[in-house]
Amino acid sequence: MRAIGSSTFPAEAIVEAQWAAERRGRERFVCEQPPYSILVRGIEADVLPVCEQYGMGVIPWSPLAGGWLSGKYRSAGDYPKGSRMTLRPEPYAHLVSDRVFKSLATFGGEARSRGVDITALAIAWVLHQPRVDAAIIGPRTPAQLDAALSASSIVLSDADADSLAGLF
Repeated sequence: MRAIGSSTFPAEAIVEAQWAAERRGRERFVCEQPPYSILVRGIEADVLPVCEQYGMGVIPWSPLAGGWLSGKYRSAGDYPKGSRMTLRPEPYAHLVSDRVFKSLATFGGEARSRGVDITALAIAWVLHQPRVDAAIIGPRTPAQLDAALSASSIVLSDADADSLAGLF
């Protein structure tokens, strides 16, 4: 069996792909891979509802928002050497603000108060979202992999998830 999907398609392109597949008698996209995190939530308004409408799976990439939810960015300009913010900051430049840094610090405090790694809490939040089937993680070290995998053992209530989202 073959299955096809899309990555980072806007909602209207997903709809057009579904229509084209139907018109041509071809396989439909069965999955979308959008960027999605507690910091980057643009897909909630249109992509997620379209995926639900067409019965598509959703497997987000960048659940740590390019490292912003890893705890490594604490203030503007104080970026670790070799990090995305030193190599290619443009996609995340809109996050550089006192408000975001304050929210990140509070989010880190929430993780500590729960006795979990900040990355695990960020991934757990993504996994808790109703239309998300899995998350694409990109660990670079065994410790990062362990932290990411521990997200699957974190259980969030809807109230917890809403409270965490409210931090941003």
